[in-house]
Formats: sequence, structure tokens, C-alpha cells
Amino acid sequence: MGRIGILFSILFLGVAACSTTPPTLGTDGKPLPRVYTIRNEAALSFRMLDSVNALRQAAGAPNLTLNSQLTAAAKTHAQDMSLQNRPWHFGSDGSSPLQRVARTGYVGLFKGEVLSETFETELETLAAWMEEEGSRNVLLDPNAVDMGFAWHQDPNGRLWWVLNTATPGEAAQVQG
Repeated sequence: MGRIGILFSILFLGVAACSTTPPTLGTDGKPLPRVYTIRNEAALSFRMLDSVNALRQAAGAPNLTLNSQLTAAAKTHAQDMSLQNRPWHFGSDGSSPLQRVARTGYVGLFKGEVLSETFETELETLAAWMEEEGSRNVLLDPNAVDMGFAWHQDPNGRLWWVLNTATPGEAAQVQG
């Protein structure tokens, strides 16, 4: 098992400490999805940052720094995906991830966005992102410096996760 595989094992052990409600049955007798309850919102972003950085270190990439502007763009999009009821990279106003990041005033080169709609924890979501090549490339991009991470949780417990990466520098050219 490689270093990334060992890190995944460690990450999954951390999931065991997460809070979930016991499974319940719906009116049709089928189990309802378990609901992950976020108890400490302040710690969640730093837990994700630490987890992403552990994976990046194993891959030989430098650590990311949490950035409030990238987080604001991620938060806005997580809420918007919930309103649209679909996980995709375009806002209800037609905006792209690059445009949303530019709107926050971030000056630099947008590197990528990963997102998910799930009932799973942030660590389970991170593991799923690492299994998909495009998402893994965004998370492990050695040229990325900054990270924004946010979520929105619907009343039914469904979570909308968004993570952005970028590199500070000259302003990117944004159309629209």
C-alpha cells in the first residue's frame, strides 16, 4: 500500500468519530439516508485543509493555505447548487467558477473546482474526489497555493460541498 493509501486509511479512521444519526426507515420501509450533522462548523474547514494537505504531502505537492475569498466563492456556489437542486459548475446566473472567484476580488490564477452533492461527511467526500482523476488533479495540483472550502446543508441533511484552488498573482482575464 502506497503513502496515499495509508493516508486514506487514516482519514477513514477519522470518519468514525463523525456524528451521524442512526438509520431510520421511510414510509416505504426502505432505509433513509443517514444524516451527517456538522457540529463544529469552525473546525470543519481546517479539518478539510489538513486532510487535503496530508494527501498533497504524500504526493510531493506543497501545502495549500485557506483563503477567505475562495471560500466565499465556494459558499455562494454551494448555496446556489442547493437552490438549483443539481451539482454542477455553473451558477443559476450562468456564472463559471472562474467568474465567481473573480467576483470575490481574488487576484490570481484559478486552478480548479471540485464539488459534490451527498449525505456523506467531508472526509468521505474527499475520498470520493480522490478516486476521480479530474478531481484528484485539482486537489493535488502542485501549482495551487490557496484553497477555499464551503458547504451548504439542506433541512433534509443533504450536503453540497465545494472546494476551489488557485494561485495568487496577476488578475485573470474574466469575460462577463
